[in-house]
Amino acid sequence: MTQSQAVETSKQLQSKKLRALVAKLGLDGHDRGAKVVARALRDAGMEVIYLGVHQAPEDVVEAAIEEDVDVIGVSILSGSHMELVSDLLKLMKERNVNIPVVVGGIIPPDDMAELKKMGVYEVLGPGTPLKKVVEVYRRAAEEGGKK
Repeated sequence: MTQSQAVETSKQLQSKKLRALVAKLGLDGHDRGAKVVARALRDAGMEVIYLGVHQAPEDVVEAAIEEDVDVIGVSILSGSHMELVSDLLKLMKERNVNIPVVVGGIIPPDDMAELKKMGVYEVLGPGTPLKKVVEVYRRAAEEGGKK
């Protein structure tokens, strides 16, 4: 992307309210962090679709398509992040859905690197400042998932 294309994309996004989908993948029922992220994104001017807990990858992909979101954020604390994110990305590819995915939760560093290799835009762990979370979501929307 050239600098002029990036500027034009940024102008278009500024005139359009960014839409983020936030969901808890899998059987994990602890959603305080996801709710904090959703609130921070709302406070930063984004429209947030919060799906809540116990979401299947299929639910997330379907909602992302229906809601025409710019960014998908999933939170996983259960340890099943590799399988669930792999399933999510596979479904997105099958349905030709090209939306950046941000993963949050308790993810070991080696798995963070692997998730990014699989196509995750960014992985954010506990304690990430909310300002950085918002910046990552904005950047993901502006770049369309391409780093």
